Amino acid sequence: MSSVAFYTLGCKVNFYDTEAIWQLFKNEGYEQVDFEGPADVYLINTCTVTNTGDKKSRQMIRRAVRRNPEAIVAVTGCYAQTSPGEILDIPGVDLVIGNQDRDQIMTHVKNIQATRQPVNAVRNIMKTREFEEMDVPGFADRTRAFMKIQDGCNNFCTFCIIPWSRGLSRSRDPKSIITQAHQLVAAGYKEFVLTGIHTGGYGDDLENYRLSDLLWELDQVEGLERVRISSIEASQIDVKLLEVLNRSTKMCRHLHIPLQAGHNEVLKAMHRKYTTEEYYAKIGLIRQAMPDVGITTDVIVGFPGETDEMFRAGYDFMKAVGFSEMHVFPYSKRTGTPAARMDHQIDEEIKNVRVQQLIDLSEEMQLAYARTFVGQTLSVIAERSAKGAPGRAVQHGFSDNYLQILFNGDDSLQGELCQIKITEAGVNECRGELIGISHASLQSSAG
Repeated sequence: MSSVAFYTLGCKVNFYDTEAIWQLFKNEGYEQVDFEGPADVYLINTCTVTNTGDKKSRQMIRRAVRRNPEAIVAVTGCYAQTSPGEILDIPGVDLVIGNQDRDQIMTHVKNIQATRQPVNAVRNIMKTREFEEMDVPGFADRTRAFMKIQDGCNNFCTFCIIPWSRGLSRSRDPKSIITQAHQLVAAGYKEFVLTGIHTGGYGDDLENYRLSDLLWELDQVEGLERVRISSIEASQIDVKLLEVLNRSTKMCRHLHIPLQAGHNEVLKAMHRKYTTEEYYAKIGLIRQAMPDVGITTDVIVGFPGETDEMFRAGYDFMKAVGFSEMHVFPYSKRTGTPAARMDHQIDEEIKNVRVQQLIDLSEEMQLAYARTFVGQTLSVIAERSAKGAPGRAVQHGFSDNYLQILFNGDDSLQGELCQIKITEAGVNECRGELIGISHASLQSSAG
């Protein structure tokens, strides 16, 4: 039996794409083996969001070539899409395929096995208007199913290379999503995470069909308990979406809404399409529609031209919003983006000090948010066993509002929707006690 090994860098969309590519190999009778051991085919799914992503991708490609010089080494993903020539210059690479035409991978692999001629299968993705359909019937070792509903981005933020590696925004056919939803529920998944490169842009290229329409259709899927949106822009949350958040019993009380900067001059330089005032107002509407919602965000620190005053104003703004968690990144130059060529680049030392201040603020806000739920009972899907006290079975899972919770129980609870009373709040983990288990049949008939 032939074997294939995968290595995935980057975001959740890449992990989803790797899962889809694995299905193609599986259908041809391949077995999946560990990347660190010998394999007949190595596939590296690359990231190019930072220069470091490129470097790490090249390291993993070289590692695969060293593992088995006779193997076919195939490279896909964002770095493959933007720099196929750089990758083909690495001795031992057989196939470079970007973020499209991946349903042809097996044909290329067979041809290369016969000819041993390297293939560059990368096309101009900016001309692509169709969503790439690839089947993913399940996920290894997961209780949450990821569903890719969208690809590409039309925003062209000045710090970001992604439109050039993923192309323009394109939406998946709703019928295909609902078909997969039923398959995944039948396979035992109770929570779906809707993901994409610019997930909230879903429907921009469809006739009279928006993300809110899709969410209502998913709301009707029997046996599905929870729907989570991986990330959405504040500007994409319109009246119809607010109505879904308010009325659907399946929408998770958690939204990840990237802010990137808390000062209007920095937002303008980043080419973000909102002001802090608009962002703050939208958060207010979301909290009205969905009380107790957890709002997490991304922040870039030390963007070119960000003064101490701008940073301080941004800090105060973030504190005023009251996020349940912030993912904080120092700005890093991405070759090929407008921001990398801007004047007034910020010193690394200054960036590091600012990053630490925002991480401290994030932890303060995380704890404050978690504390409001002590004594309340939350729904938690048990995902895995946690390292608890000796001799005690402890499970780990996420509540619908994305608190990580440890609670007593054995492995038979995994995948079950458990009712957990929160007993103790923490920055990264809360503790709770098991009150009972919700049964899907009761939930869906009630919903």
